[in-house]
Parts: sequence; C-alpha cells; structure tokens
Amino acid sequence: MTAKDIGIRGLDATVRVRAEGDVDEESLAYLREKVGAALDRPGLPPAGGEVRVVRAAAHHVELPWSAGAEVRVGNHLVVVHAREASARELADRLQDRLRSSTDRVAHRRDATRRTATPPPWRGGPER
Repeated sequence: MTAKDIGIRGLDATVRVRAEGDVDEESLAYLREKVGAALDRPGLPPAGGEVRVVRAAAHHVELPWSAGAEVRVGNHLVVVHAREASARELADRLQDRLRSSTDRVAHRRDATRRTATPPPWRGGPER
C-alpha cells in the first residue's frame, strides 16, 4: 500500500488527504476538491486534520470505498465516516457530512442557551 499526502490550498491550517490502496489520481483530485469546498467557506474557523481514503482490495466487498475524516475546526473536533460503492459517491457523501458537521460546530455558539431579556426595572428595554 502506498500513501499519498495532498494538502488543501487556501486554508490557514492544513488538511491532509491520505489515500491507501488502488486510488487513482482523478478520484483523489475530485475528493480533494469536495473536501476543500466543505471546509474552505467564509465564516468557518481555520481547519486542520486528516482525511483517509481507502479502497478495499477484495472484489467481493459491496462498498469498497471508505473514508474517515478527523478535522479540528477552531477548537472543536469533527469526526466523519463514509462508505460508498464508487469514489465519486464517496466524495459527495463525505462533503455532505463534513458540511453539516462543520455547520453545527460553527453555529454552536449561536444556539447556546441564553438568558431572557431582563425586565425594564433591571435595565432591559422599555415597551
């Protein structure tokens, strides 16, 4: 098995895409593009970590493509796993899962519980 390390350009931190098994360059480039699109968006803190892509060598495996991502977005760790039948489906699924997980992390502070507005006699707005 050989490992290929490819970084995503445009991010402050580094996200490495590591491939093991029989992974062609075209599939790896498409996967790198999708991971970059999910993590290189305005409003997200810098991301750093690793995405591992593995293609099973056995031909009888139903879903031979699998990926696991451990990416630190700001101070939060995002872990995503996906298994699919083809490299393109895997890249699309991984992008969807990374996008939804990073959206949750990015907006976690917005969704935290807040106190109610104080009444007017405590300095709140007057009606």
